[in-house]
Amino acid sequence: MRMQAVALFEQEVGPLEVAERLRVSRKSAYQWHGLWREGGPEALVSRGASGSRCRLSPRSLEKLAGFLEEGPAAHGWVEDQVWTAARVATLIGRKFHVSYSVSGATRLMHRLGFSPQMPARRTAERDEEAVTVWKEATWAEVKGLGRPAGATSASRTRQASPGGRPVDAPGAGAAAPRS
Repeated sequence: MRMQAVALFEQEVGPLEVAERLRVSRKSAYQWHGLWREGGPEALVSRGASGSRCRLSPRSLEKLAGFLEEGPAAHGWVEDQVWTAARVATLIGRKFHVSYSVSGATRLMHRLGFSPQMPARRTAERDEEAVTVWKEATWAEVKGLGRPAGATSASRTRQASPGGRPVDAPGAGAAAPRS
């Protein structure tokens, strides 16, 4: 996008027209124009992704992925099989002596293809038969039947007619019927 702006500036196209043509804000076009005037096309070359670099080496990232594959129990969290971002941040500190925030650990997990708060695999104690029975019996009872078809109506184009409301409904007597 910036290099397209450079080409237009070199053709003496003004920042307002550049903003319109490239569908960017006027502010951006004026900033780019100022940078281009002061430093030429090189001033608008991208410097890469912003933000801090990863504090773990590629080899350390591979090791971390291996640790995550082993599961939380292998690293001292035996109460459940869930990697939380806080646990991963603690694990990074223990294994690599590098401090990560919880949000930083979350981003790192996503980068490695993991998701916090989700079990890596089903627990060994899972009773598939009990789960199936619960789904068929208890869930059907809890879920209920729902609303019957046609019981409700929604329309953005017009309000329900006052004559269609029950007599005891809120606002039933508020509107006079149309003639």
